[in-house]
Amino acid sequence: QVQLVESGGGLVQAGGSLRLSCAASGRTFNYAMGWFRQAPGKEREFVGAISWSGGSTYYADSVKGRFTISRDNAKNTVYLQMNSLKPDDTGVYYCAAALRAIPWYSLPDYWGQGTQVTVSS
Repeated sequence: QVQLVESGGGLVQAGGSLRLSCAASGRTFNYAMGWFRQAPGKEREFVGAISWSGGSTYYADSVKGRFTISRDNAKNTVYLQMNSLKPDDTGVYYCAAALRAIPWYSLPDYWGQGTQVTVSS
């Protein structure tokens, strides 16, 4: 079992930055981690993911060049640095974990509860 708790969401103006954190606990060894988001009235969509070692990352085209995923395995924490935010980035951001390599072709095994990100224009 893996437990995931997100933090760092909030309200930011367009063009601003936020950093989300995801604290993992439980049997986290060898898990790839990632982020998804869900805007109001829309389906949950993939944002990005990072391998267990941190050596590989994978991003949705909509966030490439603006978002960066990193991880600190000593702290069991994954980060999502979001820069140049746009109103379209608004949504609930979910941390996820899966015991398989990225890119993921199926849904992750574990999910956090989500943290709200709101980007005002």
